[in-house]
Amino acid sequence: MAGTPLKIIVGLGNPGPEHLLTRHNAGFWFVDALASKLGAGFRSHAKFHGDICRVQYCGQDITLLKPSTYMNRSGLAIRALADYIKVEPAEILVVHDELDLPVGDARFKLGGGAGGHNGLRDTITHMGPDFWRLRIGVGHPGDKSQVIDYVLRRAPREEEEKILASIDQSLQTLPTFLEQGAERAMNGLHSKK
Repeated sequence: MAGTPLKIIVGLGNPGPEHLLTRHNAGFWFVDALASKLGAGFRSHAKFHGDICRVQYCGQDITLLKPSTYMNRSGLAIRALADYIKVEPAEILVVHDELDLPVGDARFKLGGGAGGHNGLRDTITHMGPDFWRLRIGVGHPGDKSQVIDYVLRRAPREEEEKILASIDQSLQTLPTFLEQGAERAMNGLHSKK
């Protein structure tokens, strides 16, 4: 079974220590964890409006990206890097927090809309909708008017541990995604609880 090639894995989040532990930075947590697992480190690159890290993983050359543009302008950084290394949208995985999934769930998805996520909206503006997403469930506050405060706050310890566990499960599934294909990876990840 053919794998799903990826050239770029982007973690969405906001730069700065005040945002580091907020729910909105789940994408940063994922790429930080992957880099750490591979013994690699990020370096700031003004040309790409963010921090990047090049890794070899499962036989593929992959560039990890953490945009430093703040969430609402994430697409600017993704476009700059994609243009530089000549990458198609389907070779990009964008990892982001997802209000519409319960805390502790994670799902792969190809294409679609922004679902109210400003980082995805800007990425779609710059890249079109046909990129891979890894949606890290952070739950919903229950009231739309509370969403901004909710994602920009740290989750209670029990919820944070569930989010980190879903990131760990996603990292365990990533080799399947790269080597055996998205469908098998989705089946594996989506059946984990």
